[in-house]
Amino acid sequence: METYFIYETAFQPLTIVCGEDGLRAIRFGRVPQPGAVEARTALSDQVSDQLEEYFAGRLRVFDLPLAPCGTSFQQAVWAALLQIPYGEVRTYADIASAVNCPKGFRAVGAANHKNPIPIIIPCHRVVGSNGSLTGYAWGLACKQQLLDLERFVCGYALLLEHCSHSVLSDEI
Repeated sequence: METYFIYETAFQPLTIVCGEDGLRAIRFGRVPQPGAVEARTALSDQVSDQLEEYFAGRLRVFDLPLAPCGTSFQQAVWAALLQIPYGEVRTYADIASAVNCPKGFRAVGAANHKNPIPIIIPCHRVVGSNGSLTGYAWGLACKQQLLDLERFVCGYALLLEHCSHSVLSDEI
């Protein structure tokens, strides 16, 4: 049985879709899911909690059962996206190489566009070969916001690390 529940987040309303095997999809906005039962579940609450932690800058790696539906190529691309570290980006060509399809950067872009679990499967971390923001199913402004959040958190963590080392060396 597939369920969905709409959560109000700091980012925007998100519709979280779950199946018995795990998280199936996240939709930006209030998006009723035909054929699914509107119900809050332990898994949808867990997803919502982890997303709130992510938006607050306190979570870098999600720990959730994922069950996105897609072709074997899409599944391979989404698995490669999960390997991109928080706060970093890769190009479409990088992902194409990672899935053993070095000339398939357009196909990677199409798979990114079909990613049903944005943010958690971080398709926002994929950029053009020149580092520019290119295509994002939920808009480039949204992609920029997510990248800015991660860069801010990473920059803040580096600043704290630098400050703690400075304080320690001043005390010695």
